[in-house]
Amino acid sequence: MSKNTVITRFPPSPTGYLHIGGARTALYNWLFARQQGGKFILRIEDTDKERSTQEATQAIVESLEWLGLDWDEGPYFQSRRYPIYRKFVERLLSSGKAYYCHCTPEDLDQRRQEAMAKGLKPKYDGRCREMKLGPGPHAVVRLKSPQSGKTQFHDLIKGPISFSNEELDDLVLWRSDGSPTYHLAVVADDIAMGLTHIIRGDDHVNNTPRQMLIYQGLGEALPFYAHVPMILGPDRTRLSKRHGATSVLAYREMGYLPRALINALARVGWSYGDQEKFSLNELIEKFSLENVGKSAGIFNTEKLLDLNARYIRETPTVELVRCLMPFLEKAGFRNLNGEKVAGAVETLKGRSKTLVEMAESARFYFLDEVAYDPAATKKFLTPDALPMMKDIYVRIQGIGEFTGKNMEKVFLDFIEERQVKLGRIAQPLRVALTGTGVSPGLFEVMDVLGREKVLERIEKAIHYVSGGGGSRNTKSSSS
Repeated sequence: MSKNTVITRFPPSPTGYLHIGGARTALYNWLFARQQGGKFILRIEDTDKERSTQEATQAIVESLEWLGLDWDEGPYFQSRRYPIYRKFVERLLSSGKAYYCHCTPEDLDQRRQEAMAKGLKPKYDGRCREMKLGPGPHAVVRLKSPQSGKTQFHDLIKGPISFSNEELDDLVLWRSDGSPTYHLAVVADDIAMGLTHIIRGDDHVNNTPRQMLIYQGLGEALPFYAHVPMILGPDRTRLSKRHGATSVLAYREMGYLPRALINALARVGWSYGDQEKFSLNELIEKFSLENVGKSAGIFNTEKLLDLNARYIRETPTVELVRCLMPFLEKAGFRNLNGEKVAGAVETLKGRSKTLVEMAESARFYFLDEVAYDPAATKKFLTPDALPMMKDIYVRIQGIGEFTGKNMEKVFLDFIEERQVKLGRIAQPLRVALTGTGVSPGLFEVMDVLGREKVLERIEKAIHYVSGGGGSRNTKSSSS
């Protein structure tokens, strides 16, 4: 990598699953790095020992893999990098940009209370700042921040941002227990990893001046900062679970395709003209921080659902089969024939909004026996339909080769000879074959089921209408 290579990072804390806001931040960092021919780094910020879990780490990694956001370096774990952070603290101490503070928590709390009582900002009062103290059993290391002037930067999304240094106290860099604070670890890693662009949520704007002061204390060049506005629900309130603010893996479980979620996330706050749908290559080509809005973006789950349906329709059947299999297995179907699943997918991809919906709609293909929907049974499996079903049963038995063309001829001959409309026989057969009055095209269904299963189900329906009842066994098939 050259000196001018763009390097971005995504640094989640493994205290929970990866949610929509974090996923969008990861996506923007990934897109920017890929577009610039740069590098994308994954860093796990697990210094919160009490709340960080291996389960959350695995879920974050799995979420990024499912979305297709591959990383060039990492994952790095901050919990394993303390020696690196200590070297940065020593640099600051040796240059006089940091100092040891021996104030006890009780002293600090008392002085904060006194400051608040006087109407002053409850920040550290700098008592140990010029005392040149050394390490001690309860000592912390603080940054010697400037006490006047301003810390300002040009945000690549929000524009100029400025903070008064009088509002910033001498923040703790190293705790008395021998661990780094968040700000020190972040800056040390960003420097060590060569970060050029820090793209993150705008809830981090207030962290930026503090981190800039650490950079300046170390004499390091600052990266570019870009703070992405928050995500709101359709009612323009903060995104919550009622808006669909759930984990990325939950969207996978709900049957969304990763490309649909990627597309939807990219469009929350970013635009490229009037274009709504993008391939991954188009996103890489067209993404820019300049086109990220300054105001909060809206995450609309209804639009995501429509987008997912479009992606399902356009996804090659062989890929959809691979995606659908886990949902069919979850429904209890095992050892399914891949060709039969592909046939089922072909009939359902144009009418399914999620993989969960597709799996549910496909159940009838793989059951040993279908259960009849009472309303459809009452309407279509009637005594009037019995002679027609018996006739069709015999005709199908006599087909030489069970093909769509031959089946079509059987039905054309049938409606011509009997002088009936196709619907008169199609609907009773639909219920016989699928258990419901709504399904993909009848010939498509019969083609996927095959002659043996078609005849078996028509025979069962004939028996049912003739007064023999009907088994409601829904045992799954391994066909």
